[in-house]
Amino acid sequence: MSLPQIIRIPILPFGMVNCHLITGENGCILVDAGLPGSESKIERVLRRHQLSFQDIKLIVVTHAHVDHAGSAARLRELSGAPIVGHEGDAEYYSQKKMMTFCSTGWFGRLFLRTGLIFQPYTPFRPDILLSNDEILNLERFGFPGVVRHSPGHTAGSISVQLTTRDVMVGDLIASGILLGGIARTKNAMRPPFEDDPQTVAIELQRLIDSGMERFYMGHGGPLNVNEVKRHAQNLRALTKNEIVQKCC
Repeated sequence: MSLPQIIRIPILPFGMVNCHLITGENGCILVDAGLPGSESKIERVLRRHQLSFQDIKLIVVTHAHVDHAGSAARLRELSGAPIVGHEGDAEYYSQKKMMTFCSTGWFGRLFLRTGLIFQPYTPFRPDILLSNDEILNLERFGFPGVVRHSPGHTAGSISVQLTTRDVMVGDLIASGILLGGIARTKNAMRPPFEDDPQTVAIELQRLIDSGMERFYMGHGGPLNVNEVKRHAQNLRALTKNEIVQKCC
């Protein structure tokens, strides 16, 4: 099995919203599906690397926010690839329940006022629905790694961990100024929304302890392990007053 390569797909400029392709000799895995209507941008990157929708073996949706799940249903139609998600976000994927957003600062509060995060998308049910700490071994799709539960950003957030010590964490962490960042892109920060920062700290430390070295995320990045370690320590040091968030 050859070593996989990770290709970033920019859905919005300046790394504000990213999807990722994991490519190998057996095709590719798509990690996150972008905003509704992102399929054309994803197709352009596939073609650039001599790939097509039919080469996608699996679609991993790290969590149910619109900028990660928005095109999942359409991409499944185009590729025939199964979608994997976690039961913690299942009611949100199906649009049976409205998500709650806990802002982490002024940018999150401002973003909530725009209403963009509440944009609906075509509902879907994951073909592979992980429960609790269930792990999906990616060897069945021809890739060396696993998909597993990584809660904290949302209840059903998941990550893709490769034996190359690369990990795609969705919005477990972000980087740069504003969303993704036009500067300081190597500096970790909290994403605009985060359900439970203490759980995020635990999950980031678990990934560090498991040997992960390069962290790819939906906004900004990638980050090295030392910067992620610093961010996890900062999250653990938050006081109760600092953790209080405005959720709606």
